[in-house]
Amino acid sequence: MIVIDDIRACDALPAPLDSKPVCITVGSFDGVHRGHQRILEETRALANEMGGCTAVVTMRPHPRRFFSPDHAPNLLTTDAKKIELLADLGMDAVFFLPFDAETASLDREHFVDDILLDKCKARGIVVGHDFSFGKNALGNYGYLKELEDKHDIIVREVPAFLLNGLRVSSTLIRERILLGDLEQAEELLGRPYAIQGEVITGRGVGKKLGYPTANIRPHHSAVPAQGVYAAHAHYNGHRYLAAVNIGIAPTVRQEDLMIEAFLLDFEGDLVGREIELVFHRRLRPEKKFPSYEALTEQIDKDVATVRELLGNASK
Repeated sequence: MIVIDDIRACDALPAPLDSKPVCITVGSFDGVHRGHQRILEETRALANEMGGCTAVVTMRPHPRRFFSPDHAPNLLTTDAKKIELLADLGMDAVFFLPFDAETASLDREHFVDDILLDKCKARGIVVGHDFSFGKNALGNYGYLKELEDKHDIIVREVPAFLLNGLRVSSTLIRERILLGDLEQAEELLGRPYAIQGEVITGRGVGKKLGYPTANIRPHHSAVPAQGVYAAHAHYNGHRYLAAVNIGIAPTVRQEDLMIEAFLLDFEGDLVGREIELVFHRRLRPEKKFPSYEALTEQIDKDVATVRELLGNASK
């Protein structure tokens, strides 16, 4: 996949984008959920009709982080994960558009002329039903549609994606994750929810209990509700069963929220390494136990439940 870190600074698109019609879609695409996937499908379909390539124009950081940093959304995906998911879904390129004062000040006309047409070389444009752009969000599908003949482009709109009567959106998925409802989040995403992060040094309490944990600092902010989860841990090309605790570990007087993963059938030091946790089910809420012995007994049960739910094999 071709990745351009700042499409505004790009003077010329690389091959094969420079010789084929470029069909683009524009948006934050946080989570790359089933609604986004429908938009990407339409982008691929239009590109096939035109004999062209596909590209996603996505903002960095999220526009709401620029306009209202104190109320920015908890992000579902890192940039790296977003690129991976978009590549898996058949996109040929990702163009990052820095969302700063310069971008925010562009009116809808200059956004189209300077970004979509001049920099992205768009010949086809696919947008979602609620897409808006330009200063004061005055640009939308209707405005783009009016420009088709003038610029010799094709513009298509994708309606909202409904699932069991709910409109699939990043906001809805964030709400489900923050409540610990990983099963509905998986249904809305079209895959299990995952977080990526760096393993940091912990207090070593898990090791003393016979369950050494990887303490993970996540790279994005949508962390599931406090509790214990059955998960898979992906590390260094391998997949391990994992029992994951998210919370403050009240039995050992932990104060900061931590993500602690016990990787079944794994031995080694993960500190400083990158790891991905793929969540499957919330087993129970976090609770305080009267003793370390009672805590260890419960961890025994949690690990047994993970094996029962997800199988014995790690690979």
